Amino acid sequence: MMKSIGEYNFSGKKVLVRVDFNVPVDKDFNITDSTRIEAVIPTLNKILRDGGSVILMSHLGRPKGSVDPSFSFTNIFSQIENILEKKMLFVRDAVGNAAVDQSSRLKPGEILLLENLRFYKGEEEGNVDFARKLASLGDSYVNDAFGTAHRAHASTSVIARFFPNSKFFGFLMEKELKAIDKVLLSGEKPVTAVLGGSKVSTKITIIKNILSKVDNLIIGGGMAFTFVKAKGGNVGDSVVENDKLDLALSVLNNAKSTGVKVFLPLDVIAADSFDNKANTEEVAVDKIPLGWQGLDVGMRSRQLFDKVIMDSKTILWNGPVGVFEMSAFSKGTFALGESIARATENGAYSLVGGGDSVAFVKQNGFENKVSYVSTGGGAMLESLEGIELPGVSAIIR
Repeated sequence: MMKSIGEYNFSGKKVLVRVDFNVPVDKDFNITDSTRIEAVIPTLNKILRDGGSVILMSHLGRPKGSVDPSFSFTNIFSQIENILEKKMLFVRDAVGNAAVDQSSRLKPGEILLLENLRFYKGEEEGNVDFARKLASLGDSYVNDAFGTAHRAHASTSVIARFFPNSKFFGFLMEKELKAIDKVLLSGEKPVTAVLGGSKVSTKITIIKNILSKVDNLIIGGGMAFTFVKAKGGNVGDSVVENDKLDLALSVLNNAKSTGVKVFLPLDVIAADSFDNKANTEEVAVDKIPLGWQGLDVGMRSRQLFDKVIMDSKTILWNGPVGVFEMSAFSKGTFALGESIARATENGAYSLVGGGDSVAFVKQNGFENKVSYVSTGGGAMLESLEGIELPGVSAIIR
């Protein structure tokens, strides 16, 4: 049972909110992608409108349990204020006297940001005493950090035990969990999953978990060549996991026995080197010459994938179908994005998750043309694998 903050009144409460402000910054500490900060605004607005106060907790980077000034929130504090469009207080502490003092004096309507939680070893260790000290700062706990929900850290899962009757998902967490449920449990059929990326080994658990939940499976990217070779095709010098050929065949056999249609590329843009300026040729996916490698899907593949997607009502996209970082090999992923955008416009539900896919849709204007773009890379992948996320189970139980 999902515990929503929407039905709770936080009037007079100090609310500890775990957010994911682990945002990318350039060498001058300018935030280059503020999506994760913007995403928590509805949750903060709800608490403040009720007459509560907010204590924000997050990590930033990987300081590994010691104080590193380059990972301090002082570097981006004013930018966070500007993005949230709210004045905030900041304390260079998380569980010490300064944090206790600032928290105790917090008034309704005020926001306090604690220093980077990963300056303390107890955070990543899931230390109960560290979690207890954090918990003592507030009256209620809200987890709105989907990007860290797969970590059993002190602030993401352990802390929840100190709020047995006052722990909640924030609105962002709710949206993320509902999006995954919509695809894997309650999605309108036909349900199509598009999986890309370079290796079968990184996606095999996802494939096994979703086979019973989808009608169509499109496999692209480098991992497609392992399947093509397993079926007896010539893939030239394309990336292949030779130790996963039997696994690829078993996936295809399982799909066939459960009535899931698997779509592999029909043709590829092959290149004579891994270079944007390489010589290229469009060839059948199972007839790639030696010395050449497939770096993008060809025109027939794009047309096939488009037809499958346009006939779908629910779409999951995880991973590009080519080396989209190089313009010469980005056309297939662009075509895929356009197909998913058109299907969405026609009424399909589309969820984009996983680092490379999310980066692609954000960089190329597809972000507002799909139904939902996940804010959590690892958490999203583990959800698709069927793994129970510690940050989720801590709230539900």
